Amino acid sequence: MFQNAEYGEYVFHGLFDKKQIWLLYDQKNIVYMILKTATNKIVCCAKSDIGLKRTHNEDAYLIEPDLGFFTVADGMGGAAAGEVASQIFTKTAFEIFSKSGRQSEQEILELVQQTFRFANEQILNQASNKPEYYGMGCTAELIAFYNNHFVLGHVGDSSTYLLRRGHLRKITRDHSLVQDQIDKGLLSKADAKNRLHRNVILRAVGVHEKLELDLIRGKGVCGDLFLLCSDGLTGMVDDPAIESVLSSRGTLFEKAEQLINLANSAGGNDNITVALCELTE
Repeated sequence: MFQNAEYGEYVFHGLFDKKQIWLLYDQKNIVYMILKTATNKIVCCAKSDIGLKRTHNEDAYLIEPDLGFFTVADGMGGAAAGEVASQIFTKTAFEIFSKSGRQSEQEILELVQQTFRFANEQILNQASNKPEYYGMGCTAELIAFYNNHFVLGHVGDSSTYLLRRGHLRKITRDHSLVQDQIDKGLLSKADAKNRLHRNVILRAVGVHEKLELDLIRGKGVCGDLFLLCSDGLTGMVDDPAIESVLSSRGTLFEKAEQLINLANSAGGNDNITVALCELTE
């Protein structure tokens, strides 16, 4: 279901491949879904906020538990272009995953790769055909599940975190100038927050014909909580604060809202998007 879906009540949505899908929309742009299978359950929630400084929202998200994937994209390019790029990415993900039978972990890996490759091509094509879209692109996180395993695709400075047994770990590495300088020992993490060029990214979808994609694979366990987010969150809220929210009691609704509120309380300099996926029994 795409962002800005029509609001409604908590309802039974339907059956997909013998899975029960429950949806909940509310008037704060939160989408909440539960996927029930014979062996496990994925509970997910997503929320996007314009922040306090921007005039429009260039982030996009898509949570599709019936297809087993979740994605967050952060557009760039100014005017309406960034918004176009991020929406191209989420729509491409839906088109590719909806046509697949998802028979193995290897197929999931290939679907993630296809999504990034095709979205990259489509954004470049749009930009070449419309001068007003020149320079647009997006960062993107895409996680897909098969049985107890996950495959994560990552490009840019959006992030994916994993909270496991109360410990938060960032499982992606930012493709940014600042992170590159930190890795080379030229800059400390403390100094990075005040760096003038901290928003300069080194990789993005739809900028170059050849796209370098980070792929992370792993096995999920019951209780795992994944957070996919744009840098509107991580640029304003540090990891210990994020861990505190995700470790606290409460629903995914409440945790998503708390994260958004923390980012806005710290200044809300950018659009803020979070998607939470929890593996339960």
